[in-house]
Amino acid sequence: MSPPRLDYNDAAPEGLQALLGVNEYTQTCSIDTKLKVLIELRVSQINGCAFCIDKHSQEARAQEESQQRLDCLSVWRETTFYNNREQVALAWAEVVTKLSAGQVPEGFYQKMCLEFSEKEIVDLTIIIVMMNAWNRLAISMKQGPAKRTN
Repeated sequence: MSPPRLDYNDAAPEGLQALLGVNEYTQTCSIDTKLKVLIELRVSQINGCAFCIDKHSQEARAQEESQQRLDCLSVWRETTFYNNREQVALAWAEVVTKLSAGQVPEGFYQKMCLEFSEKEIVDLTIIIVMMNAWNRLAISMKQGPAKRTN
């Protein structure tokens, strides 16, 4: 990968502060941290953001997420490793991230209502929206992960 195009924090610190404000909200919202990290990782996989995949994989392991669940996250429908609530949230993350493919079907929303409160639905959607924003910023500016030694 080529070097980053620019340092977006240096170029637009006010914009980054605004994004970080929303990001700060997601740290303490109604969504469990372990689920939040899984959703952030799955959205980053869909978007192909190496920087965010690396970051959220590390965060998931810090939350004691199993390596097998992380390895199989991109094919979660093909496993039995995720509970119903996680499956519904992962499906929601995918459909919201892929909005260019069409509207969010009513059936997806109804499944969300069975597993999540209204506040949780909004909070989960904000997490997805934020992850999509971070992915687009990192990808467009060619912000890749630093090589780790571990």
